[in-house]
Amino acid sequence: MPKTEPLNSVGEPAPPCVMVIFGATGDLTKRKLFPALYNLAKANLLSREFAIVCTGRNDMTTEAFREQITTDIKSFATSEVDPGIWEWFLNRIYYVKGDVTNPESYQQLKTVIAEVDKNHGTHGNYFFYLAISPNFFGETVRQLGAAGLTTEENGQWRRVIIEKPFGRDLDSAKALNKEICHVLNERQIYRIDHYLGKETVQNILVFRFGNGIFEPIWNRRYIDSVQITAAETVGVEKRGGYYETSGAMRDMIPNHLFQLVSLTAMEPPTSFDANAVRDEQSKVLHAIAPLSPEEVLTNAIRGQYGDGEMGGERVIGYRQEQNVAPNSTTETFVALKLMIDNWRWAGVPFYLRTGKRLPKRVTEIAIQFKSAPLTLFRDTPVERLRTNRLVIHIQPDEGISLRFGAKIPGPIMRLGAVEMDFNYEDYFGKVPSTGYERLLYDCMIGDATLFQRADMVEIGWSEIEPVLDVWSALPPRSFPNYAAGTWGPKEADELLTRDGREWRPID
Repeated sequence: MPKTEPLNSVGEPAPPCVMVIFGATGDLTKRKLFPALYNLAKANLLSREFAIVCTGRNDMTTEAFREQITTDIKSFATSEVDPGIWEWFLNRIYYVKGDVTNPESYQQLKTVIAEVDKNHGTHGNYFFYLAISPNFFGETVRQLGAAGLTTEENGQWRRVIIEKPFGRDLDSAKALNKEICHVLNERQIYRIDHYLGKETVQNILVFRFGNGIFEPIWNRRYIDSVQITAAETVGVEKRGGYYETSGAMRDMIPNHLFQLVSLTAMEPPTSFDANAVRDEQSKVLHAIAPLSPEEVLTNAIRGQYGDGEMGGERVIGYRQEQNVAPNSTTETFVALKLMIDNWRWAGVPFYLRTGKRLPKRVTEIAIQFKSAPLTLFRDTPVERLRTNRLVIHIQPDEGISLRFGAKIPGPIMRLGAVEMDFNYEDYFGKVPSTGYERLLYDCMIGDATLFQRADMVEIGWSEIEPVLDVWSALPPRSFPNYAAGTWGPKEADELLTRDGREWRPID
């Protein structure tokens, strides 16, 4: 099948700027940020007046740092590295040792940034990426402000990208928002969620609002239910210490999955302006009916993986992982049934599930439509009609599939289910991506559409807090309750069975 050329495939380069990376010696930087920035350079989306100042606790020179990332890029680049482009990119990277708790480090950093700004003509535009422990988010922003690095004047801009988790509950999220908003305006804050960097997630808005055949049926009259799955095959790996304080609920639901819920369920925005889109997302999150303590017991399922088999190999259970308590009650799986209490979605359940050590790595949104009346087929061998289902595949394969009924050839009226599949790569070719390219570019051009606003973060935490409160008061007695390599505890299946539904089978 010939590939279709994407519309507006060539974008304008971002404006001149300096990117400052805190935590530059960590995994995120070498695995995601540098490969993403290289891809932007290769696509001519970085300004020729661009530079990167990296800071971390390791004591090394700029030359040593450049050598290290040159080695790293060979392992983590998403496409073949062009020597000429890499040399151009590499010559714009600088390293300075720093301690995020030490005010003197920020004065040294300020001096280095000013020199780099002068040498590369970046016009005093800076953005800071906090690839550091969440414990230091507030402190780092305060120190940046005290050093005068967040002050905007003479048309210059200053922005800060903050990684998740943004708080660990409602109170801490409010406190962090208050702390950083003492220093920054909301328009300077970019709370990043890498899920929103995926093409299929961004395409939800185009799919819904750019196609006249779908929007009229995107409501309670035609849709029976919505399922959102974010499954991982990996365990906690070396993040047991972090995961013990987080769990699947805090790690995935108020950010990743609620973002997918809001994009799926939002009303049409007045424009693609960042606040117009986020206003509608915020309304959806506000409309999610909070679970009562009684509803938590039936509509919020938690699980923890035990040992099992993955890919033909035995794997250990969560409690045997490094830095995990032997009697841990931390959940590695969550399934929720939520209702959105507004005109469009009244009575339509949204089923969410996420977990580790599940059989397949997949993220998808499945829209289950209501069945057509069987009356027409009452005098035929057709006993039931398969419902129509639309699936938005987010990872690992990006695309959209639609299931509908068709007559099986022959003299007898028999119906079969037919799948129509759209795959991004088939139509538009494979685009090298880490998922961070669009988000970094958007920060450079000042487009916050794909970043969470303060109110959205707080609403997300407020929705899950009743669940966390009940779970804290009633520790699980059945952990571990699902084997690695299975689709979670049986209670997750029962969550849908009670409603006469089932999870979409994922092959």
